[in-house]
Amino acid sequence: MGGHGSSLLATILLFGLLILVHEWGHFITAKLTGMWVKEFAIGFGPKLISWRMGETRYSWRIIPLGGFNNIAGMHPDEEIDELGDMSEEEYRKRAFYAKSVWARMLVIAAGSVMNLLLPVILFALVFVFSGIDRPVEAPIVGQAMVGHPAAQAGLEKDDRIIRIQGKDITSWKQMVETLQQVGPSTEGKGIAVEYERTLPSGTAERRTTQIYPEKDGANGRILIGVAAKLENYQPGIVEACGLAVQQTIAVAAMMVKGLAKMITGQAAADVAGPIGVAQMAWEVAQNGLMKLLGFGALLSINLGIINLLPIPVLDGGHIVALLIEAVRGRPISKERLQMVQMAGLLLLLLIMIFATFKDVLRLNLF
Repeated sequence: MGGHGSSLLATILLFGLLILVHEWGHFITAKLTGMWVKEFAIGFGPKLISWRMGETRYSWRIIPLGGFNNIAGMHPDEEIDELGDMSEEEYRKRAFYAKSVWARMLVIAAGSVMNLLLPVILFALVFVFSGIDRPVEAPIVGQAMVGHPAAQAGLEKDDRIIRIQGKDITSWKQMVETLQQVGPSTEGKGIAVEYERTLPSGTAERRTTQIYPEKDGANGRILIGVAAKLENYQPGIVEACGLAVQQTIAVAAMMVKGLAKMITGQAAADVAGPIGVAQMAWEVAQNGLMKLLGFGALLSINLGIINLLPIPVLDGGHIVALLIEAVRGRPISKERLQMVQMAGLLLLLLIMIFATFKDVLRLNLF
């Protein structure tokens, strides 16, 4: 029970961290561009504690999931509800709408940028404390997938590939290249594979088998259903940071491509809703803090990319509205903006309902 409780708490704090970092991006850039941030809140709901520091009120609220900013004058038509210690003239100079389009765009985009920077820190922590699992260079089987050609031919984990079709194999890369070279010419006949297996007694025994490969329908590559053996590598802090940047860029690019395929109909809309994401996070948390931080990095990248989509209500929608303002020389009217944002909100609710429905079916909740 204690383990489940700590996993649940860690999951809640993780979600809170992702939203809080997003809001902190808005907060710090609003301050740097001279806007008046009336309140910066940690969490939602009724206030637990509240204090004023300078011109900004800070509060800690009862629901520890993220936070929010209250920036003065988000729209020119907005009524002035409070002035604090400043005059109305100063308020109008410090209001969000009074700043340049590019300053406002910076503040809006900063939340997503922070969500794309946070994974670098999270991945670096994971790499430093848990190391990186990377394939060994030697042609050693790390996994023979059940039901696929290699496993059907008798290959097992830790078997070392010696020869393929009489050609000596000295590395995993060479093994993959050789399979692509000889595969097409041996279709239907099988590929002769010689391998070495270490017996429980410690002696090495050489065996030969015939593997009938599969062909990937998407790209025509020859597959036998094996994965390379992994070794854990412990990088230093500087190297870990560099690898974390590379990992963040690679994951973000993969997510953008996947999202583009879903939008264009090239891939099924396989999305997880709040229930599914929470379930995955809780399950990952059972495997320790480092696994949860790695999962958090993936979620943060996802949150950053989704928020930049040009949908009203999301940050990307606000950026589009600001671009329109820059082109036409005046902001969209408050009434029209509210109408568009309502449409965007409705779209998001429909997506959320669809994703939640899929979660319910996937998890067999009813």
